[in-house]
Amino acid sequence: MDTIIQGKAYVLGKNIDTDQIIPAEHLVYSLSDSEEVKMYGKYALSGLPIGEAGLPEGKHPFVKDGQFKSEYSIIIAGPNFGCGSSREHAPFSLKVAGVKAIVAESYARIFYRNCVDGGFVIPYETAEQLNKTVLTGDELKIDIENNTITNLTQGVTYTLKPLGDVYNIVMAGGIFAYARQENLINS
Repeated sequence: MDTIIQGKAYVLGKNIDTDQIIPAEHLVYSLSDSEEVKMYGKYALSGLPIGEAGLPEGKHPFVKDGQFKSEYSIIIAGPNFGCGSSREHAPFSLKVAGVKAIVAESYARIFYRNCVDGGFVIPYETAEQLNKTVLTGDELKIDIENNTITNLTQGVTYTLKPLGDVYNIVMAGGIFAYARQENLINS
């Protein structure tokens, strides 16, 4: 099991809500049709306003026009990431767009649980305001075994809060897959 996640950062502010992550008008696509599923990636983070809590400085789009995947695989955010409605489509859309991990000061609890329970994306928490020091486009490396994130661009390493079983649940594909894998429920 690979315990290193490396990729470009996409930096956001505080209180990023589920309507900003995947606007309601894009919830019309099927979750089981592979062609329609790609649309969730295309429209991930498309509801961001311009400003402190929204698009990063320079107004970098998360997914470029005509694409379904983002070049950014690690999201760095402030507190209360994923607030708003309880839609599972929000972490799902980030996974479809190619996000492997989110590092935020805190999460809305339902968003956090949806990330983990659905096996969509690893939700790391940090005590530091990384969205004030990391820049969009910085190359980052998360070491899951050591609970650290290194900004390879800036040469700085930060400590992350331990995940506990969260990593194993996400890697298994969600809470039910993990429970079956661990023989906690019948297959």
